[in-house]
Amino acid sequence: MNKGGMGNMMKQVQKMQEKMAQLQEELEKAEVEGSSGGGMVKVVANGKGEVKNITIDPEVVDKEEIEMLQDLIVAAINQVKQKSQELQTEQMSGLTGGLNIPGLNLPF
Repeated sequence: MNKGGMGNMMKQVQKMQEKMAQLQEELEKAEVEGSSGGGMVKVVANGKGEVKNITIDPEVVDKEEIEMLQDLIVAAINQVKQKSQELQTEQMSGLTGGLNIPGLNLPF
């Protein structure tokens, strides 16, 4: 590879790194929601999968049904996690032009 080609490649790598940093920032600001029990338990997370808020409808709070409430919370968290992973995949696809580049997976 000639010197000019190497410089051009380095510029492209730097540009991709800048876009990756911007993508990380956007994912941190994005919001996704998961819910279960017909919306009785809602979980809001950012695009990185970090849980920001959990809302529980008081009607589902029954000390005789704690296991059901726990299951609803787990289901809502799993759903929001899946949605944030889908958002990450969608954003990465836009960054890489649909190419699967090893080592560019977002940490989750």
